[in-house]
Amino acid sequence: MPPFDVPEGDPFGPHNLPYGEFSPSGSSDSADRRVGVRLGDHVLDAGAAATALDFAHADLLTAPTLNPLLAAGPAVWAEVRESLTAWVTDPAHRAAVEPLFYELTQVTLHLPFEVADYVDFYASEHHARNVGQIFRPDAPDPLTPNWKHLPIGYHGRAGTIVVSGTDVVRPSGQRKAPADPAPVFGPSVRLDIEAEVGFVVGVPSAQGTPVPLTGFRDHVFGLCLLNDWSARDIQAWEYVPLGPFLGKSFATSVSAWITPLAALEAARVAPPERTHPLLPYLDDSAPGVEPGGYDLRISVAINGQVVAEPPFSTMYWTGAQQLAHLTVNGASLRTGDLYASGTVSGPAERQRGSLLELTWNGRDPLELPDSKRAFLEDGDVVTFTAWAPGKDGSRIGLGEVEGRIVSG
Repeated sequence: MPPFDVPEGDPFGPHNLPYGEFSPSGSSDSADRRVGVRLGDHVLDAGAAATALDFAHADLLTAPTLNPLLAAGPAVWAEVRESLTAWVTDPAHRAAVEPLFYELTQVTLHLPFEVADYVDFYASEHHARNVGQIFRPDAPDPLTPNWKHLPIGYHGRAGTIVVSGTDVVRPSGQRKAPADPAPVFGPSVRLDIEAEVGFVVGVPSAQGTPVPLTGFRDHVFGLCLLNDWSARDIQAWEYVPLGPFLGKSFATSVSAWITPLAALEAARVAPPERTHPLLPYLDDSAPGVEPGGYDLRISVAINGQVVAEPPFSTMYWTGAQQLAHLTVNGASLRTGDLYASGTVSGPAERQRGSLLELTWNGRDPLELPDSKRAFLEDGDVVTFTAWAPGKDGSRIGLGEVEGRIVSG
């Protein structure tokens, strides 16, 4: 099928146009990497199209990564998106643009931007309550005292962000069960997933200058699906008192496609009702603050079987609040910063975004076609997909995140 003839209802139609980085299959030259835009089952060489059509911002699209475009800011983002939409929908451009498409099967997809810093949050109340009930069953409140007052987060490892399709090596480290007399060293035996959404920062900020809630659109370019793999046994032994470290830093998988915020306008929703008064810098009920939630429908599959469907619309803390909190102490933003929502979980059992919750810490293993699973085994393939409602009943597809576990 010609690239322009996208079937009606395709979630990657011209109403979407996510960005990525690709090279033609068979090319091993890093200099051959290009900015691509997805249309259906094809990828447009955006730089070649911009050059052919003498586009004013061709320099941004001929770069080998998205970072120059990310840094250009909202006005340029809008201009580039408007032009791309015209190139793939206006018949007047067809002769120039059609030869510049590749089939998805003919390209290699890469990490779409150079990651500067990585922060992971803990923004789902349902996830936080489940975790509290698992590890603190006798506590009067499963939430920690600070949870309803600020979005809890930790600073992760930017150097181990990998693109979808990259194998994940089972990590090794120290682990110690409560009844064990001493810690042991070895491969994690409680390897887990975390279904998350990542926010990609474009425009940097000055150190010492917090970004307000109203600055979200000025700095964030788009979002992507993200799997923050977690070694629960390593994490449990190491995280007191300073939090996640080796149990998280071995790998975080992201989609090869970044969906621009502009494609998700119809998916904006109000977040859940706030049950505690918020300090002014986080108060999203204030005049002039837009609804910060997004209606994203996520599916989690293990070896092809869907095991959970977490709804992002239930997230208590929004991307705007996470950005405001991330910078309120004066921390600066850099182009390519990535911050993640934390595990997305809903109120129902089948809406839980981690195996920790789905199996209740291994007590209730999942039934898969081949066997039961409490946590991941070598050879398991985990795939996240998602879509969001678009205009007039359309769907906006988010690029999938997939990873296969291999032994260390």
